[in-house]
Amino acid sequence: MKKVFVLLSSVVLLGLVLTACGPQGTPAAPAVVTVVVTQGSPTLAQTPVATVDPTTLVQPGKLEICSDMPYPPMEFYDNNGNPEGSDVEIGNEIAARLGLQPVWINTVFDTIIEALKSPKCDLTLTDMNITADRNKQISFIKYFQAGQSLLAAKGNPKNITSMMDLCGQSVAVESGTTESDYLNGTGDYATTGGVTQDCTKAGKPAPNIVIAQKDSDALQQLQAGKVVAYFADSPVTAYYVVLHPDQFQLVGQVVGFAPVGIGLSCGSAADCTSAPLTPLGQAVETALKSMMADGTYQKILDKWQLSSAAVTLP
Repeated sequence: MKKVFVLLSSVVLLGLVLTACGPQGTPAAPAVVTVVVTQGSPTLAQTPVATVDPTTLVQPGKLEICSDMPYPPMEFYDNNGNPEGSDVEIGNEIAARLGLQPVWINTVFDTIIEALKSPKCDLTLTDMNITADRNKQISFIKYFQAGQSLLAAKGNPKNITSMMDLCGQSVAVESGTTESDYLNGTGDYATTGGVTQDCTKAGKPAPNIVIAQKDSDALQQLQAGKVVAYFADSPVTAYYVVLHPDQFQLVGQVVGFAPVGIGLSCGSAADCTSAPLTPLGQAVETALKSMMADGTYQKILDKWQLSSAAVTLP
C-alpha cells in the first residue's frame, strides 16, 4: 500500500497538507491490542546518542510505543500486517538512536493516555494533538503539526461546505479525538460549546455525532452512507482522497490547526503541564533533535508527502 501512495501525485497530497498542516486494501487494526516487534530503520548515528536507564523502560532493551492504528499515512498496517507510516519510521529511528528495539502496541486512542500511564508502553506516537487537557496528564515533545478537515462522499451529495452544514446531519469521528471535542464542545472546546452549541444558537438541530472506537470504523460509516461526513486530521483525510479519488472528496475549510506530540509520562507530577521531561523523555528528545540535525526527520516526512507538517525543536 505504501508503494501505491508514494507513486500517486505528490503535488495533490502536498497541496492538501499545506492547507491543513484503514483505507480499503490496507489491513484494518486487529480488534484486540497486539504487539508487533519491528526492526529499527537504518540510522546515521553510529552509536546511541543518549543512554537510557533500563529500569525506566517497560522492558529493558526495548522501546514500547503505543499507537492507534490505522491512521494513515502516519501509522497503519501494510498488506503483510506490519506497521508502517511516518510515525512508525520516526519511532523506529528514535529507538535505533537510543540503542533500543522498537515494539509497537496497537492501542485504542480513547484509552491511550491511560495505557501510557499504567504503564503498558514507554511513549505514544500516534498523531496526538497537544491540548491543555492532555498536557495535564502527560508530557509532550512536539514533532509534527496538523489541522482537521471533513471528508464527504464523492460529489458531496449533502452539499457540506462548512461546519454549520453539519447541523441536523450525521458525522463520524473516532472516540477521544480532538475532532470529537470540536464537535461536542468538550475538552479544550468546552468553553465554546463546539459545533453542537453553534448549531443550537443558530436555531438549528445539533449534529448527530457518531462515535467510533477506531478511526477505520468511523471511515466505514461514511463508506456505508450512514453519515454525510467523516472528520479527522487533514493529512489523513487527504490520504484517503488521493487513495480513493472516486469515493471521497474534501469539503469545507481546515480547522483546529495544532501541534502534535510524542507523549511521555511525567512521573509523579500531579500536573504535567510545567513538569520537566523525565530522563527517558530527555533521551527521546535528544534522538529527535539528532534526526532533525542530520536530515533524517525531514526525509521521512518528505517520503510520506508531509514535509509541510515539519516542526523544529528549540
